[in-house]
Amino acid sequence: MFKTLAIIGLSLSSVALSNAAHADWQLVNDKSQLSFVSIKKDSIAEAHHFTNLEGTLSDSGAFSVNIDLTSAETLIPIRNERLTQFVFEAAKFPHAVLTADIKKQLSNIKKPGQHVLKEVDAQLDFHGNKKPLKINVLVSSAENGDLSVSSFTPVIVNSQDFGVTEGVKKLQQLAGLPAVATAVPVTFALTLKKQ
Repeated sequence: MFKTLAIIGLSLSSVALSNAAHADWQLVNDKSQLSFVSIKKDSIAEAHHFTNLEGTLSDSGAFSVNIDLTSAETLIPIRNERLTQFVFEAAKFPHAVLTADIKKQLSNIKKPGQHVLKEVDAQLDFHGNKKPLKINVLVSSAENGDLSVSSFTPVIVNSQDFGVTEGVKKLQQLAGLPAVATAVPVTFALTLKKQ
């Protein structure tokens, strides 16, 4: 059930937040979502999300999203607790941080209403491990200068890349499941408000 482990994919660090006061855009939490899909028993898929995200984007293209791992929402309270405790080990690793440079994408948006699709080099910092990722993102602009940044294709997060496979196995055992996927697709749709 918590195969949600993949969710981890988006682990971020609070380092990015230290630059928040200097950022040109701030993530709007209630207009943003980061979701992941868990698969159990080889064929049962369930969608989950995080309720607390923070992020910034500077005019130079430095993009960072901080994911509060204690805010995982699977719609089952005991599953939320187990995921947070055994997979994320949030007491020790409370956040996941995704960073990327989207300067090229920003430079291609010359006026409101335009959008650009590009592959970007990103890094996910999760559970004490950092891994480079290639992410296809769609960046679009609004009339008021706000931006939306979303994944054009899912980002696959593998538990063994971030040292959480044992946590996934523990969840599988507690839930009495024959199988839980250790690779999870993650998607995001983020709104950033011009400061």
